Amino acid sequence: MKIDRRSKILEIISRKEIETQEDLAKELRGEGFHVTQATVSRDIKNLQLIKVLSATGRYKYVANKEESKDAISKLVTLLSHTIISVENIDKIVVVRTITAAASTAAEAIDQLDLAEIAGTIAGDNTIFMLVRSNEMAVEIVKKISELVGR
Repeated sequence: MKIDRRSKILEIISRKEIETQEDLAKELRGEGFHVTQATVSRDIKNLQLIKVLSATGRYKYVANKEESKDAISKLVTLLSHTIISVENIDKIVVVRTITAAASTAAEAIDQLDLAEIAGTIAGDNTIFMLVRSNEMAVEIVKKISELVGR
């Protein structure tokens, strides 16, 4: 499953030698993502990218494949074990979780860094997500349902 910006980062670094965060931000902007250097820095940390010496003698970012896959896999596993249902009402997506799991599931959703989501609020067993448009809300429901196998 594509996880928007982070998937794009992995795609970019697999086809280009990206040496700096600024270079990566520029590439992402060229792909239509509105990012700051701070956002790129967090993504690099969350994806656990590392720098290696390339054949050209310059350093470049590469994915620590096991770590990147493992981090996303853990988030998906957590969500699949806690989410009961997901639906949208206009621009709001309502996620029902098992008791006392909403906060943890909301944090996992936040870590996925889906560009469509403006923010999340979690109670005990319910998460409200404000999504940027009605169409994006429908897409988020689809993505989360696919992630958790519902």
